[in-house]
Amino acid sequence: VFRTGRPVRVDRSDLEHVSGPMADLLREIGAVSNVGAPIVVEGKHWGFVTITDTDQRLPADAETRLQKFAELLATAIANADSRAELAASETRARKLADEQAALRRVATLVARGANAEEIFSATAQEVADVLGLHFVTVVRHDTDGGVVLSSAGVPLFPAGSRWPLDIPSLPASVYTTGGPVRIDDFTDAEGLNAIARDEAGVKSAVGVPIIVDGAVWASINTASTQAGPYPADAEERLTRFADLIATAVSNAAMRDQLAASRARVIAAADESRRRIERDLHDGAQQRLVTLAVALRRADAKLPAGADELRRDLTRVAEGLTTAIDELRELSRGIHPSILTEGGLSPALKALGRRSPVRVKLDMGFEQRLSDHVEVAAYYTVSEALTNASKHASATRVWVSLRVEDDVLLLSIRDDGVGGADSSRGSGLTGLRDRIEALGGRIQIESPSGSGTL
Repeated sequence: VFRTGRPVRVDRSDLEHVSGPMADLLREIGAVSNVGAPIVVEGKHWGFVTITDTDQRLPADAETRLQKFAELLATAIANADSRAELAASETRARKLADEQAALRRVATLVARGANAEEIFSATAQEVADVLGLHFVTVVRHDTDGGVVLSSAGVPLFPAGSRWPLDIPSLPASVYTTGGPVRIDDFTDAEGLNAIARDEAGVKSAVGVPIIVDGAVWASINTASTQAGPYPADAEERLTRFADLIATAVSNAAMRDQLAASRARVIAAADESRRRIERDLHDGAQQRLVTLAVALRRADAKLPAGADELRRDLTRVAEGLTTAIDELRELSRGIHPSILTEGGLSPALKALGRRSPVRVKLDMGFEQRLSDHVEVAAYYTVSEALTNASKHASATRVWVSLRVEDDVLLLSIRDDGVGGADSSRGSGLTGLRDRIEALGGRIQIESPSGSGTL
């Protein structure tokens, strides 16, 4: 339509030869017939109007009829009160589009779980850019005052600084009222408002609360050095940004609560494992050992000639020894006592000695770690050794541990066939859950034929 300046028909059969986003949209909605006509105002292509039918082909005279409608639209546009009104409408539309784009950018950060500092900083800058403001701060409110979470154009209060709420200021007013606050005249300003007027030339300001769980959690505060009041819809526009921050804060709180809950569940499970291991070791295992010793004593007291009875006692003693070994192995699988008593290094060395695959262990530290971290590391190595032996046909495994900035870095690499998939099998899935519950991350690289890392 734009190229020819005339009405155009595109039916379903024509779509095979048409490209571009409009053609993609028509195919997506299952358009049967589509007609477009230009809207020409004062000899210039102003726009176009289209009609689409997804059920049947549009009538043969659709182009003519739509062109007449487009001419009526062109007349209405040409007869608008003034070009200034159209220009103002375009400006408003452009500003709205800019604001929506800014909101989408912030919403994208919220949706992907960006850290709070990034969201606060982006919000302050987007508000300053979209609303054309000189000063923007996001202030966290608490009983001890305010903390500036992000700042754009306010050198007096950079991010991380304290903002007193017991002195007259815009954030203090928002905190007190719990709603939007507008100051159109700073002539009689007091406290920090007076400082903003005298040192920064602030002439008007608007602040809105960030409501989380029904209470004022923080506020977005803006100020302008331009004469005249803020636009009438300033509070509404700022509130849209405030709502996004509130969503981010709520999401972060829920993620923290979920992580804490998962950590508690895993800690409780580990403690149960430890208790069962201790009960087996101190109870059933010790009783079996005592019985084995008693059998050997009884064997030593047998008189000469009681060979058959001696053979029976020997078989029972050997059975008890086997049962003790199996119980010890079962106990070790539930929770390795060597991990509790000696720490991660001897526990991993014991794993390596029992592994059918050669293990090279590199411990880059000597200190004990928290119980939960040591248990997670132990079971991660144990699962990796099992997979390397049973599934990867590996001959060697390299295990490396480092502590950097209070973070354990565990690397496990084998020379097997690769192709490991964490989405299959409960072992790797359970390890991922355990590690993520501690705030950690697990990454698996396993190209076919190149081993697993």
